[in-house]
Amino acid sequence: MRPALQALAAPVRNLPAYVPSGNECALFEHAWRHRMPVLLKGPTGCGKTRFVAHVAARLGLPFHTVACHDDLTAADLTGRYLLKGGDTVWTDGPLTRAVREGGICYLDEVVEARKDVTVVLHPLTDDRRILPLERTGEELVAPAGFMLVASYNPGYQNLLKGLKPSTRQRFLAIEFGFLPPDQEIAVVAAESELAPDRVRPLVELAGRLRALKGHDIEEGVSTRLIVYCATLVAAGVSVTDAVLAGMIEPLTDDQEIKAALVDVAQAVIG
Repeated sequence: MRPALQALAAPVRNLPAYVPSGNECALFEHAWRHRMPVLLKGPTGCGKTRFVAHVAARLGLPFHTVACHDDLTAADLTGRYLLKGGDTVWTDGPLTRAVREGGICYLDEVVEARKDVTVVLHPLTDDRRILPLERTGEELVAPAGFMLVASYNPGYQNLLKGLKPSTRQRFLAIEFGFLPPDQEIAVVAAESELAPDRVRPLVELAGRLRALKGHDIEEGVSTRLIVYCATLVAAGVSVTDAVLAGMIEPLTDDQEIKAALVDVAQAVIG
């Protein structure tokens, strides 16, 4: 057995629940076997992070995740010298640890990070698979069991937050969307422990609100928000209060838009 495939033989424990919508699991595993970096594209809360955690567990791989943000720098990923007990000590960042130890390094919403981050990623996403550490003078070669995965929401980009073609074309890309209603109902029911017949109107409402994306609201209702809402209902909260707190309030602060969304909710769930 090749070293890169040994993890497949490990028993799967505590496998995060995930419902495939296509061949994304098989495609991801092929990418891992052939040492290809993967870019996940899709709306907020559609299951990208859960998917990576699920496949990492199936493959028996360590899972390093980084939530990218405006202030995230290349040094935050690679590491820096820190003062410890009067000494200056090099401390690896999450990307460097993943390269040293193997496993999946997942950069969630990579477009939110500063531009110098992509410069660090480029040598890891071509045939070199190296991570140069200028401050330590090291040049780390990624082991066979290392994989770089990034995600972003194409619908939420602007001119200042897009990925350059030179970066996108270094990744194999998989597009994600929300599950078909019946599948989404099953997922929400399993996650929230609310009966499927009670979940159905919540999913129908989410579909109606998603249709308003780009008009009255910037983002549609995520599956995550439906789960939150259904969990409140299962705990005894009224559907009206659960929908307001779980679906409407997170979408907008505009009072007029909020009132319009409440009208939509009342039309769907009564």
